[in-house]
Amino acid sequence: MATYSLQIASLFISKYRNRMKEIISGLVQSIITELSNEQVLPENLSYKINIDATKDKSHGDFASNIALVLSKQAKMPPRKLAELISDKLIQSKHESIKKIDIAGPGFINFFVSGASNFSVINEILDQQAEFGKSSVGAGKHYQVEFVSANPTGPLHVGHGRGAAYGASVADLLEAVGYQVTREYYVNDAGRQMNILAASVWLRYIESYFADLTFPVNGYKGDYVHDIAATLKAEHGERFKHNLEAIFTDLPKDENEGGDKEVYIDAVITRAKVLLSEDFKIVFDQGLNSIVADIRDDLQGFGVNYQTWFSEASLSKNIDNALKQLDENGHLYEKEGAIWFRSTHFGDDKDRVVKRDNGETTYFASDIAYHLNKFNRGFDKVINIWGADHHGYIPRVNAALEALEIDPKKLDVRLVQFAILYRGKERVQMSTRSGSFVTLRQLREEVGNDAARFFYVTRKAEQHMDFDLDLAKSQSKDNPVYYIQYAHARISSMLRKLKEMELEINTEQGLSALSKSEHEGEVDLAKRLGNYPEQLSNAATNLEPHILTHYLRDLASEFHTYYNSNKVLVDDAEIRNTRITLSLAVKQVIKNGLELLGVNAPEEM
Repeated sequence: MATYSLQIASLFISKYRNRMKEIISGLVQSIITELSNEQVLPENLSYKINIDATKDKSHGDFASNIALVLSKQAKMPPRKLAELISDKLIQSKHESIKKIDIAGPGFINFFVSGASNFSVINEILDQQAEFGKSSVGAGKHYQVEFVSANPTGPLHVGHGRGAAYGASVADLLEAVGYQVTREYYVNDAGRQMNILAASVWLRYIESYFADLTFPVNGYKGDYVHDIAATLKAEHGERFKHNLEAIFTDLPKDENEGGDKEVYIDAVITRAKVLLSEDFKIVFDQGLNSIVADIRDDLQGFGVNYQTWFSEASLSKNIDNALKQLDENGHLYEKEGAIWFRSTHFGDDKDRVVKRDNGETTYFASDIAYHLNKFNRGFDKVINIWGADHHGYIPRVNAALEALEIDPKKLDVRLVQFAILYRGKERVQMSTRSGSFVTLRQLREEVGNDAARFFYVTRKAEQHMDFDLDLAKSQSKDNPVYYIQYAHARISSMLRKLKEMELEINTEQGLSALSKSEHEGEVDLAKRLGNYPEQLSNAATNLEPHILTHYLRDLASEFHTYYNSNKVLVDDAEIRNTRITLSLAVKQVIKNGLELLGVNAPEEM
């Protein structure tokens, strides 16, 4: 039995709830080795031991299919092999295992002892904010690029979901041992920014000539008026031109039977001609005002970045990227334009990287940007895009492969926009019209906590209906309120304890818990012990919703326990038992909420 002792001693060093899986796995491994040494099983077996948490309590706490995995190699029916392993495990009389059953064709079910279940409480109280964290990432450097909305207007509620998801993913990755760089790609070049500049300038002109007809395809939000007013306050009449000079000989706009795209491009050209070098002043006024607003909005939302990367800074990078593609034989000329042979790498058609007028395309900028990312040495790049970018993934992967960069080093996650409802009425959003609900407005209405939590309660690629009424409600149907209330409830209990001048004796509480067979206490301990695994799963799979569901379940179990068991009783041992368990619940709730960017209030 010395083999068991050595292995178990090392396994107990693990600070995570996974310790029980590791302990059981270690025991099973020792048994298999022993059976091989006894020549009951062949040597050089090929297998992996899987220990899974059970969903049904009647099936124990954990289960393994190892007998089914080894049956063919062992030339033995799986149930018979399961019986051999089970008998050996029972003989070991390990303190962590209370009972072993065999189910079905050969599944081995493990029932964990109470002392093992409750050992996690001590870990939580000892490690506090560090409980659940790990070194799974081994210091690998990941970049997470998210939101990156065009700076043509304030962030709306759709961008908010990408912000909450991206920030949570980054924080979760750091919690499990990755180095993370958070990056916002500022699209400060190209046609959309020119449209914004033209829109700002025309609103500035409108302040002098009220009869100006604004372009159908211009940006119409109130923020454009505000930027124009600032422009006028700072520069006076510097950019003033009469309407005749601006609009003479322009093509017809859409409301006159023309093409709105052709018309707005003509307005931009006219603005550049009339303003000459001053066009950049107008351009920068719009850009800087909106980028500053976006920064402020995101910071207020608890979302921060290490890097704000300018698209305009990529000019040299674009030339280098296209040169590299050309040298690799992946570019060709057709009808005066330069094309990338993306079909050679799985894309559905080749892509233009330089137009016949010599201007590079958005795609060329994206190629250069991704080359720049990997040249910075990231082990992995995670792009969080809106769902409308689905068709863009194959062409980016094609470009990476053509640049001899492993496309597997890029992970693109698509985020569906949240659909906002007021009651049963859907709120329509349109950036150009200006009739959209901004992220700032949402935050002001429901609060940061509800917004951050609600945004990540579902998989990113799933559609989401954001219920404003639910987000503001103080009921158990509101998941974030329900979880926060559990934390505040425990905090209130601790304040009452202090008022009663009663001391907390966690040593007594831990001692009593180790012997407890109280179903509610056992269930809570098991749930707490599962936190590190849930955190690791949420991080490595880039799925924060795993953590939201876990916290909801933990809060539910705590509320049930609290409502059935008075904590502040006269019996010191019972009181300390329940307080100690509650302290562990409080800590885990706080740890989980903080990783989601949500506060853990002391009172509500």
